[in-house]
Amino acid sequence: MHTRPTSQIDEAAGLAYAAARGFGLVIASDAGRPVASPLPFVVEPANAARRLAFHVARGNRLAELAAQGGSWLLVVMGPDAYVSPDWYASAEQVPTWLYETVHLSGAVRVMSDPQKRDHLDRLSATFEAWHAPKPPWTADKLTPARHAAFMQAIVAIEMTVEMVEGSLKLNQHKSDADHIALVSALSAGADAGGRAIAARMAKLRPHLSGTQHEALVEPVKTRT
Repeated sequence: MHTRPTSQIDEAAGLAYAAARGFGLVIASDAGRPVASPLPFVVEPANAARRLAFHVARGNRLAELAAQGGSWLLVVMGPDAYVSPDWYASAEQVPTWLYETVHLSGAVRVMSDPQKRDHLDRLSATFEAWHAPKPPWTADKLTPARHAAFMQAIVAIEMTVEMVEGSLKLNQHKSDADHIALVSALSAGADAGGRAIAARMAKLRPHLSGTQHEALVEPVKTRT
């Protein structure tokens, strides 16, 4: 991954970001041809080795490739937004795209049936917790026959994370005036990704508040 020094994040922050997102594009190689699937995943309990787990339908080509082992890539994307040069407070700017992404890579293996059951319980518990206080769904709500059929239909895969690369490209190198100008423009837009990026940018510079914030935003509001 190519990153600016200003947007690069450390491995611990990258792994935490990926875990919080819980969804990404899993990519493997099949005789030189890329094979990919968007999948939910969960970071396994902390131990000496950083691990994450996901599962695929048994008919997915990734299921066969996992049995062969090898190193795979998981791309986790956050919000993104196009930035128009017209939005900056300063002149001589060019178009750009702001985004957040983390790449995780490492060796994979197929999990055993007992490990698969544990993985599914952790996966559902993780994402059901997002919807609290709703009572969480558990596999106990399935009939034994339905649960057995589901287990047979999927293959659980574990990745040992050997490399974490992260880039939060939020124009960290720009001036306070340009920063506030972009936050103002993106916040006012209809694009949900743009509004999310604006919120993330604002958190990077909490000192820009009150009268200082208003003084920087006002020229942007009146600029044509």
